[in-house]
Amino acid sequence: MELIFFYLVALVAVTSGFLVITCQNPVNSAISLVMTFFCLAVFYVMLHAPFMAAVQILVYAGAIMVLILFVIMLLNLGAESKRRYAHNVVGGAAAGVVVLLIGSFIVLRGQVTGLVGDITPQVIEQVGHTELIGQTLFTRYLLPFEITSILLLVAIVGAIVLAKKEV
Repeated sequence: MELIFFYLVALVAVTSGFLVITCQNPVNSAISLVMTFFCLAVFYVMLHAPFMAAVQILVYAGAIMVLILFVIMLLNLGAESKRRYAHNVVGGAAAGVVVLLIGSFIVLRGQVTGLVGDITPQVIEQVGHTELIGQTLFTRYLLPFEITSILLLVAIVGAIVLAKKEV
């Protein structure tokens, strides 16, 4: 039963991911991306990582998608998408197939290193997912976390500057 559910969610995730890149309207593409994020959250739940599923829904399907929709509406990209552009579909498909084949080769020919980290399933069970992620994020990865927030702020300011007609 779990395998059937996995395949069903995987089919929805792949279909919505395909719709992200094929939709003509950017708003429809963004809504398809939200569905892809929800499917990823379901995968996290299936992997027994409920905190990551909640973060996936709150941060990506919520906050980031609101930001993306805000930028789409602010820049009025709907008018741009109505124009016809000549895309090299065959070249893009060929590049996608090459990346898929290389990735498959690496996965099938690769070996597991056998390295074991400090955090074992017993430590996760004793301390909890949330506390371990918080400790790691705000100690070891504090600088990348802050750089990411500054990068998002710069993107918002850049979108507003680009959207202004008169400076």
